[in-house]
Amino acid sequence: MLDRNYADLCRYVNMLDLKNQASQQAAMEAFFFGYQAFTAKADEMLERRGLSRVHQRIVFFIARYPGLSVKELLNLLGVSKQALNTPLRQLMEMHLVDSVAPDSDKRKRLLQLTADGTGFEQSLRREQVKLLQRAFSEAGESAVNGWLAVNQALAGKPVED
Repeated sequence: MLDRNYADLCRYVNMLDLKNQASQQAAMEAFFFGYQAFTAKADEMLERRGLSRVHQRIVFFIARYPGLSVKELLNLLGVSKQALNTPLRQLMEMHLVDSVAPDSDKRKRLLQLTADGTGFEQSLRREQVKLLQRAFSEAGESAVNGWLAVNQALAGKPVED
């Protein structure tokens, strides 16, 4: 049986420790189990609707940036048109996402959540925010800032507020 108790590990791992294989594995294991906990409740909620994490990413970014274009969504997600087409179409068929042509350019399609889509996205996010609030409270401000910096470095770009 795996021991998920990380109390024996230093709360903050310095850069020298990351050259140690055991520290690398512990960091990866903590990341894996943290992500598993972060996605578990949302996965259940998505599954009840026949949806997956890709659908959650789509509604998350449409909620975060209302009125973004399909092209902008493609860039945010880092996927091809083909990869986005089916899940986006499913969300539209379920009346969770709507596509609107702006008056300025009828060829362009801007995405927005419907009222049902907004409620669904908020319910998914609410569960994940609860987990983050608890973890951030336990870890403290310094650890949270470090966690944000690590995630930004993993993403390869700074996250804008």
